[in-house]
Amino acid sequence: MIFKKITVAIFAIAIGFTPVFAQKKNAAKKQEALTDRQFWLNEMDKMVRPVLYSLAKDSLRINMPQTTSIHVDNKEHRIKVQYVEVLGRVLSGIAPWLQLEGGTEKEIALRKQYREWAIQGIKNSLDSNAKDFMRYDIGGQQLVDASFVAIAFVRAPWLWENLDKKNQELMMKSIVTTKRFKPVFSNWLLFSAMNEAFLAKFGYEWDVMRVDYALQQMEQWYVGDSMYKDGTSFAFDYYNSFVIHPYLAGIADVVKKKTNAYNGMFEKIKKRNERFAVIQERLINTDGTFPATGRSLIYRGAAFHHLADMAWRKALPKQLSPEQVRGALTAVIKKTLESPTTYKNGWLTIGLYGSQPEIGDFYNNQGSPYLATAIFLPLGLPDSDPFWANPPAKWSAQKVWSGEDFKKDHAEEIK
Repeated sequence: MIFKKITVAIFAIAIGFTPVFAQKKNAAKKQEALTDRQFWLNEMDKMVRPVLYSLAKDSLRINMPQTTSIHVDNKEHRIKVQYVEVLGRVLSGIAPWLQLEGGTEKEIALRKQYREWAIQGIKNSLDSNAKDFMRYDIGGQQLVDASFVAIAFVRAPWLWENLDKKNQELMMKSIVTTKRFKPVFSNWLLFSAMNEAFLAKFGYEWDVMRVDYALQQMEQWYVGDSMYKDGTSFAFDYYNSFVIHPYLAGIADVVKKKTNAYNGMFEKIKKRNERFAVIQERLINTDGTFPATGRSLIYRGAAFHHLADMAWRKALPKQLSPEQVRGALTAVIKKTLESPTTYKNGWLTIGLYGSQPEIGDFYNNQGSPYLATAIFLPLGLPDSDPFWANPPAKWSAQKVWSGEDFKKDHAEEIK
């Protein structure tokens, strides 16, 4: 126990949690405000550093807390799967930024460091002799977690290209291992489909039927105005954003290059993506808060995974300017991460606004809240992109609640 406390202390000192872009105190000079991009990089670095640093050093299992929800169904199992879970969620959120080139000298240096950690960390996760070796065959949750690893590679081919052939094969086989698990009849169908999309993108044999079944079933679950049921019943939660819309968009990107069979469906998906982005932007209040409804709220900013994904894809509808989306997402990042109890010893806590154990769901472990990295997807755009370069603009809630005249909203039937 004493050794573990000393290890944790050394770990905290070694990696620190002073973000790369944090302000340097200077009593003789007034501090300059961080740009939005610097602020985002700062928060991303703070969130992700403990995970990838530890994994690169083969010490994730030593340093990562074994925390689960107080409502956990099977504590021992949830801890076993938390390592692939945190790997996939972290990589899927920062993948576009890892793929990007250029930027300021500090950002280039930061990306270089993270690329090194990511590649070494992935190798450690695939090395059966490493302490941080990760198995993909210990339960159905691994199907979910493998899909987030898969979408990370789809979003950042750089990661794949910089793995040696041996580790590419090990990664492929790990993803394929999860085919043994039957997906829950819900958004889980998209996890199976994303794993197939990964195989298709990188030239492996893929199961068209798993993709087709997921796409056809999601069409059956479409309920109108850009929203889908998550299974046989509609739920007023954020799963249309956590998973459904971003996964449909990602799968479409890969599959449309393999076949023209789904062109009509993909056009409908594109229009629904646009409409749902409008809805998402309007959900963000003037202070960055949003309705705390539904399950998995501990994913924090990932409630806007879809809006962030659309911004990164440069696929926002014309009624949403990139700069107003930047403002809205920045407000969400600030609000969801500002609580002093958001982190404990550098690791994300279970909660929406700080540590709120009651909000946890039975399937949550220490890896779960790291889906929050999804909000950082627009960091994959260069700093010269309008998303970052254009001057600040009010988002919808700011316009409405300051009394500005504002265009009405209306549903769109996209069948």
